[in-house]
Amino acid sequence: MGLRPVPDGPLRSGYTTGACATACTKAALWALLRQEAVPQVTIALPGGEEVTFILKECTFTASQAFCSTIKDAGDDPDVTHGAEIGCTVSLNDTGEVVFLPGEGVGLVTLPGLAIAVGEQAINPVPRQMMRAVVAEVLAQCHVSSGVSLSISVANGAQLAQKTLNARLGIVGGISILGTTGIVKPFSAEAYIASIVQGIDVALANGLTEVVINSGGRSEKLLRHQFAHLPAVGFIQYGNWIGETLEKIAGSPLAAFTMGIMLGKAVKLAQGSLNTHSNQSSWDKEWVTGLAHEAGYPAARCAAIGELSMAGRLTELFPFRPAEPFYEALARRCYGVVHAVTGPLPCRLVLIDAAEHSLAYEFGFGPNFTPLAPSEEPSAGPGSFATA
Repeated sequence: MGLRPVPDGPLRSGYTTGACATACTKAALWALLRQEAVPQVTIALPGGEEVTFILKECTFTASQAFCSTIKDAGDDPDVTHGAEIGCTVSLNDTGEVVFLPGEGVGLVTLPGLAIAVGEQAINPVPRQMMRAVVAEVLAQCHVSSGVSLSISVANGAQLAQKTLNARLGIVGGISILGTTGIVKPFSAEAYIASIVQGIDVALANGLTEVVINSGGRSEKLLRHQFAHLPAVGFIQYGNWIGETLEKIAGSPLAAFTMGIMLGKAVKLAQGSLNTHSNQSSWDKEWVTGLAHEAGYPAARCAAIGELSMAGRLTELFPFRPAEPFYEALARRCYGVVHAVTGPLPCRLVLIDAAEHSLAYEFGFGPNFTPLAPSEEPSAGPGSFATA
């Protein structure tokens, strides 16, 4: 399932997997207790809004019932948009709501998430929502019983391959998510939540340092350079540098490495903590001033104005160790980072379009033993300078 283009006009909100699972839970329990099919069901979201879900399937026997609905994520490019979310319910004698394994829903295998290891990856708010509708239906039907729930997602294991679940130690399927029940189109909430969870998982698994990076290309290089670091130690920040640094600043990490592509590094050096193209752009005059400060002749500095993108700076300034322009750029980047994280030691790795790297260390004292990179980078030169 590819990302859908941004539509013209106002964007339409949708509903989370948690809201869908809650609707199916309520409908399935109604079907079981009343022994009749339920075509649609209305639930209250955490904010109080009532929403009606049309059911795709509703089947029941004397002992259990199953209902499903098709997730509508609105205009958000959500990988679970159009997925069939279902719930199978049965009664039990525990007096409690019991969550049983369900096909396509992941299993938590690493500590650090809000759900314990060994549990299904159904987040706390959706669990609360499901418990609430169970209590509501039981009361209306004058039934006192425990209820077993099995949430399922058709093709959930395949959909999970397009998410960061494996990185977080969630295997075998997707997570049932949502805090409001509503998916805001093209919002950053889900991505930022994955960043926060990623750092929490790294900490819970005993890591004192993490490697944050902008995406697949930079991470490929960094995973080779820091091959001894487990997968949970690599966190993709996308464009949300500020939120990632804030999470790091509030954590007990001892140090971190930040890999960043050259174009994003220029934006960061200028002070932009969100590097999305609709939030920031590179300032050629500012970069020209930086080159002047680094001691380059006027003619080469003036040539910056002819470049179409920041990634082409390597045409004017060779991407090699001890090149003054990149040292100056790295220092400016660190100045912006330091304003958020304080004196936490930071290793900054600049990466060009050819996936060569230059790295600079800031704040590592003489008694600090940093996580050392492997000796052989995946491609091109690599240098580590202490500043």
